[in-house]
Amino acid sequence: MIFGWIRLAFVAFVLLTVIYLLVSVYSRSVRREKLEKRFDAGGVEGDRDAYIEAGMAQYRKGLRRRLILLVYVVPVISTAVTIYVVNY
Repeated sequence: MIFGWIRLAFVAFVLLTVIYLLVSVYSRSVRREKLEKRFDAGGVEGDRDAYIEAGMAQYRKGLRRRLILLVYVVPVISTAVTIYVVNY
């Protein structure tokens, strides 16, 4: 019985990690593309690569990157609440 729960937790962790990585890569690529388009549109002084790297450094410190961690939190909490509600 307990091995089934451990196996479920392991598989869920692996799946959530894959989803996290996919969402993270997608979000970074969208942010980089937005920075590239903003620079190419004009009105920004300086080197293109330096501008994009500065914007990506801000992204790494930003809230959006931390919100992607909810990929782990939301399914675990919703599963726990569902199990609690169904059993009690």
